[in-house]
Amino acid sequence: MYENIKIKLNKLKNNKAFELSVVAVIIISALEIGAKTFQLPDSAISVTHILDIFITLFFLFEISVRFIADDDKRNFFKKGWNIFDTLVVLISLIPINDSEMALLARLIRVFRVLRMISVVPELRVLINSLLKALPQLGYVILLMFIIFYIYAAIGSFIFNEINPKLWGDIAISMLTLFRIMTFEDWTDIQYETMEVYPMSWIFYLSFIFFTAFAFLNMVIGIVVNVMEDEHAKMRQETQEASNIPTIVDLHKEIHELKQIIKRNFPDS
Repeated sequence: MYENIKIKLNKLKNNKAFELSVVAVIIISALEIGAKTFQLPDSAISVTHILDIFITLFFLFEISVRFIADDDKRNFFKKGWNIFDTLVVLISLIPINDSEMALLARLIRVFRVLRMISVVPELRVLINSLLKALPQLGYVILLMFIIFYIYAAIGSFIFNEINPKLWGDIAISMLTLFRIMTFEDWTDIQYETMEVYPMSWIFYLSFIFFTAFAFLNMVIGIVVNVMEDEHAKMRQETQEASNIPTIVDLHKEIHELKQIIKRNFPDS
């Protein structure tokens, strides 16, 4: 009995129509949350209340289907996305009206929009790639901070008297440099200092070269490499789930065939 239910729920979980319905409900949830930020008539408030109950029950049903249909229930909650989805659903069950946790419940309902990431595999790959790239990005960020600190100290020493609001101390100077890196009216800052120090353009152009060009390309390169690894991993998992032999499996089979040929035909 249980196995039949499990098979049916597994088919439902892998059904494209069911996946699209989950995405549709997430979109409706996002629209419902946005609608609540406006002043609504009483009739519209009643509709949003009914929608909220429907969305909560649908998400509860969807996470139950995924849990029952999963073959490895012991490791179901070892996956980060499953934990996130379950917490969002469980906290969404907290009644909003006349509750001390009403604010928390409303905030958690906002995070239901993030369930789009756990449902869409491509979005999941993007987030996983970004998280896995963080250790490598840490060294780039550290190096960028050192460059920021050096240039902020130089700018504070040289340009302090020109405009204390932008170069008053090293902290303010770092904020000014961030503005320059993002190209937010940075030429106004440059021309202001060039009136006193005509060669100060070297300071700005060299800083932009190091940060906006060199370091940004390094960050993009790291993230792209990790994304390629994640896509390859996802393709391999898809192949394994579909019983499609991977390149590694083919190499193993070729090696085994060679060994069989050598044993059976030693003189060949």
